[in-house]
Amino acid sequence: MAKAVRPSSRDKGNIELLPSGALRVRVYAGQDPVTKRRHSLVETVPAGPKAWERAEEIRLGFLADIRKRRNPQTTATVNQLLDRYLDQHTGGRRTVEGYREYVDKHVRPFIGTSKVGAIDVEILDSLYAEMRRCRDHCRDRRGVDHRTSFPHECDARCRPHRCRPLGNATIRKIHYVLSGAYKRAVRWRWVAVSPMAQAEPPPVPAPDPQPPTPEEAARLVAEAWRRDPDWGMFVWLTMVTGARRGEVCGLRWQHVDLERGVITIRRAIAQVGSETEEKDTKTHQRRHVTIDPSTIEALAEHRDRWKERCSALELELSTDAFVFSPSPTGAEHLTPSSVTQRYSKMADRLGIDTHLHNLRHYSATELIAGGVDVRTVAGRLGHGGGGTTTLRVYAAWVAEADQRAAEGLADRLPERPAFTEVDDVERAKTDPRYPFERIAAALSDRISGGEWACGTQLPTGKQLGVAFGVSTATAQRAVKLLHAWGLVEVRRGQRPVVRPQV
Repeated sequence: MAKAVRPSSRDKGNIELLPSGALRVRVYAGQDPVTKRRHSLVETVPAGPKAWERAEEIRLGFLADIRKRRNPQTTATVNQLLDRYLDQHTGGRRTVEGYREYVDKHVRPFIGTSKVGAIDVEILDSLYAEMRRCRDHCRDRRGVDHRTSFPHECDARCRPHRCRPLGNATIRKIHYVLSGAYKRAVRWRWVAVSPMAQAEPPPVPAPDPQPPTPEEAARLVAEAWRRDPDWGMFVWLTMVTGARRGEVCGLRWQHVDLERGVITIRRAIAQVGSETEEKDTKTHQRRHVTIDPSTIEALAEHRDRWKERCSALELELSTDAFVFSPSPTGAEHLTPSSVTQRYSKMADRLGIDTHLHNLRHYSATELIAGGVDVRTVAGRLGHGGGGTTTLRVYAAWVAEADQRAAEGLADRLPERPAFTEVDDVERAKTDPRYPFERIAAALSDRISGGEWACGTQLPTGKQLGVAFGVSTATAQRAVKLLHAWGLVEVRRGQRPVVRPQV
């Protein structure tokens, strides 16, 4: 056991002498706000002539670090830092509200009331471990996962609680929020150093797009058009363009050029709770998507239907109207959540396990499978990074397209010459290429020339090696080749003997 040496009060820490001769420095740093357990700073110093001096330096350094964290340049808490950071965040409203939901549920309950300077890497590791344990942060596993948070009567959908970890992608988003907040804290001089620099979020999850099969896509489109031509047009256009649902909801007639067959995607509809807003696209860039003649015809019919409805109301369809709208004049846009819900219900009726965003995956994979280059696919989808995101998400389909390209190249290559199997034993008689084959050919000439008569013993392998200037192993390979030619007889423990010549 470790022997305590130079004991001191808990606040000043202590240095322990281990059986190996090393020294362990331990200084109490307070209570872990996540696990509620004792939190200490610990470091081991290898044995050596100046080990005690080094250990004392480390102990004093720990005390200085703790003093700084307990008495930072501000008494602000993590809650106050997050509030100020998110209030000044320049992202979209939906993005910021999503960040607020994450920190409200997974960060504030654990470290929200702690001082900004009191958070270190160990505390962050504990926080991430808690997220991976249970996304609901349960304390009693005998609870119930209710189907809704509103008052209700429990049924089969209310099941016993089962801990499920928070996804790696969500934990990385929380890490991004905390990193941004502490970066601002350093700029505002709230803390001297950000603890996020050494924190390790979970790895990036591998992309796993699951587009519907061509047969499933055909069934979905047919069902949508059978129920409502407008709904069918929405599903068809989403599948053809690969646009995000908010971009299709925010599409206006003034951005649809049926003569040129080009759709310009400029705006999108974002939804936060029950409220919606029209905003820039996700990448804050407009893009042009070319559509095929069949889609042009379908959009023209769709516009004619809207004009007829407006005429019935003695109104005129405005170019500023939305292409898809619950209003007969096109003055209102569709709600993204209602569109997703309607599509999911339709897929469930057909027995297809999919959701609306998978139509975007379907468009991308079909383009790649058709041989379209990644940069063009990225441009149609609105991916940033010049195709980096597209290549990362759809790498499996790029590999399949590359395989088809290889097969196409093979069809254009000249015919490969037929391979003729050659017997190396017989070939060596007329075309000796290797040293042992040339030695065997020379010995064969001596036998056929009568220099070595039938029953004559050949020199040993060592003697042949010396005579031909090669190793004993090479000489023995030559003798084996003579045996394969039927010129000598080889017996274990005896020298090779020349056989009768036919």
